[in-house]
Order: sequence, then structure tokens, then C-alpha cells
Amino acid sequence: MQEKNEEDLEASLAELSEKQILIVNNIDNTPKDFLKTISLYGDITEEKSFEIVSSLYAVRELTIAQSAMEAYERGSETPVRPKMEFIISTYGGSLSEMFAMVDCMKDISEDCDIETKGLGKVMSSGVPLLAAGTKGKRKIGKNCRIMIHGVTAAYHGNVLNLENEMEEIKWLQDRYVTCLAENTKLTKSKIKKMLKNQLDIYLSAEEAVNYGIADLII
Repeated sequence: MQEKNEEDLEASLAELSEKQILIVNNIDNTPKDFLKTISLYGDITEEKSFEIVSSLYAVRELTIAQSAMEAYERGSETPVRPKMEFIISTYGGSLSEMFAMVDCMKDISEDCDIETKGLGKVMSSGVPLLAAGTKGKRKIGKNCRIMIHGVTAAYHGNVLNLENEMEEIKWLQDRYVTCLAENTKLTKSKIKKMLKNQLDIYLSAEEAVNYGIADLII
């Protein structure tokens, strides 16, 4: 009985060893650049924002560590500035969650370049994310469509509550405009003029570059 238990234990250890080797091999064979890529596809929600913010901070630590290791391996005391890639393809979503990601990107940019890349569609609250990347390294697909529009919302309740909510909408609208103006060639007055007619403003990749929302067309 004891011999059987020892055989079972050895078999289990062997199986565990094989699994550990497989996992290590998978990590070792993963291209380093792939580990530095974060993707936002779909609507900007609280859950999606949590995933992106968590990933941005995690990848920052990874890129800083890799940069330091590479500098050590080549005998240099000065690491190359780390970088990551942030791919964006979204129709938009929550402004509050977008602001959380923009603030996170600003924080991370102190230590790491963020190369944003717009593919397919970058619309509404997704536009400030593309523009918030490191200047000179913001890319956009040749066939990508950019769309900017004013804040939309619907509320019900008594007059005082509606007035209170209208003030909040105005604040969100102002922050959206400010966010774009800070990271593009567009002024706040220019953006407000574009949004004045309450129409969706569609831009081509070329127009996005001209407005400073992106830098390079791919």
C-alpha cells in the first residue's frame, strides 16, 4: 500500500513538473513587444476602464523592469526609456471612465511612452484616449474614422434635480473639450464651434492628423 502511494506521489510530481515547464516555456517564447500591448475594443464601461487602468499600470512596471534589465545586460547605467502600445477601437461610452484612463495615462507618461493606435473607429469618449498618447507616437489606421460630438444624456425628476443634472452635464462637456484641447492642435473655442450645431463630426485619418489628434497614418 505504501509503495502504491509513493508511486502515485511520484506520478503527480512528474505531471506537475511537466505543467510548470510548459508554462515557463510559454512565457519565455512570448515576444516582449506582445507583453507591452494593451487593447481597448468595444464600449467604454466601468468594467472595461478597470481592466485598462490595471493593465496600464502593470505594463508600466513590466516595461521599466525590462528596460533596466536590458541596460544591465549591455553594461549601461542609462536604461532606454520604456514604451507600451495602446490599441483603441471604440464607439465611445462613459466619459467618467474615459477621464479615469486619461488621468492614468498622464501619470504613466512620466516614466513610460504610450504609443496609441486608432483602428477601425475611434469615436466620442474614445477620441481623447487616442490624443492622450505620447506626442509624435500617436498612430491611426488609414481607414479609421474619428467622430466627435457633444455630451448627450437623459434625466427625469423635479425641476431642482434636472437643474442640478444639467450643471453636471455642462461640467462633463467642458472637461471633454478641455481634454481634447490639451492634447491636440484644436483650441477650446474651435471645438465648441464644431459642436455648436449638435451634430456628429466625422473626421478622416488625414483630418485627425491635421487637427493633432494623431501624428502618423499607418
